[in-house]
Formats: sequence, structure tokens, C-alpha cells
Amino acid sequence: MESLYLIVGLGNPGVRYANTRHNAGVLLVEELAARWGGNWADNASLQSRLALGQAGGKKVWLSQPQTFMNASGVAVQAVMKYYRVPLENVMVVVDDADLPLGEIRLRGSGGTGGHHGLESVEKHLGSRQYARLRVGIGRQDESVRQIVGHVLGQFTADERVLFDKVAKRAADQINCWLERGLGVAMSQFNGIVTG
Repeated sequence: MESLYLIVGLGNPGVRYANTRHNAGVLLVEELAARWGGNWADNASLQSRLALGQAGGKKVWLSQPQTFMNASGVAVQAVMKYYRVPLENVMVVVDDADLPLGEIRLRGSGGTGGHHGLESVEKHLGSRQYARLRVGIGRQDESVRQIVGHVLGQFTADERVLFDKVAKRAADQINCWLERGLGVAMSQFNGIVTG
């Protein structure tokens, strides 16, 4: 049986959060669905919006958990289990306030960096051994640790222009991961996206 892949864009559901910085992962998998011709459908039993795409000769489920960010792992685990996606075929896309807007960083495993969505995924999967693509959203003030307002705020017009370029480059990186593997995708695409 052919192995499926799963790419999960973390975020919060609902109109209120639709274009916030915290939903960078959601926005990125929407870019992938548009690129791959995937059609979104709600799956209440898996607590996810799902779209099936094809890239690099592989079938790929795209997922947007419909739990809130802090409970993302519930939906990720449900989708993985239902479709029998092996852990090594999973990628989680997440916003990262510790990276400047414009930077992307793919890793094959790692810690949560205090990100509650990744904490939930790690808890429910019982592992840190899954690929994660961090999408920088920056901070307004480097000295301030409390950044909820920034994270849950909307992109400014200039930020959105840059983010759209980031989303395209990150989508190219994910294609590379599917076609050529993690190492090549990391070495060729990690870093700052410029105009």
C-alpha cells in the first residue's frame, strides 16, 4: 500500500483568527492546496479541515486542525491514525515569533520552543521525531516576552506582501522535501526570503 503524507498547518479556527500571524501555518497549507488543486472539506470526526493533494508523485493530506492551537495534537493524532500516516511522513507548519518575518526553518525533529501548538502535538504523538517548518512572524519589540497581541494580530499590508513571498518559498521547500528529502530541502531553502 502506498504511503500517504500529512502536512498540518497549525492555527486557530474561525473568522476572528483567519489572517492573523498565529495562523501562518494555516495560510501556508492553503497555498499548497491552491497549488496542488486540493479541495477543502470539513471532517468533524477528525476535528480537521482536510484537502487531498498530489506532489512529487506522492499523495498528501493537508490538514487544518479545527481545535484551538493549544489542542492541535488531538486533531493531528486523529488524522494520522485514521489514514495510517507514518510519523516520518508528517510535517507540521507553525508560526515562530522568535524568527524574523521572512525567515523559514525546516527541521526533522526538535523541541517546542514554548509553542503551545507544538507542545500539544508532541504530547499526543508521544514523539519529537517529526518534521516541522517554522515560519517567522517576528516581534514588534525584542525586549517584550508577552507577545499575544502581536501574534494574534493581523498582518499589516507590507507584512502580508512579504508573507505571500514566504508562503511561495515555503511551498517550494515542501515540494523539495517530498521529492528529494529533508536534507536537500533544508540546505536549499532554510533562511531569509528576500524580495
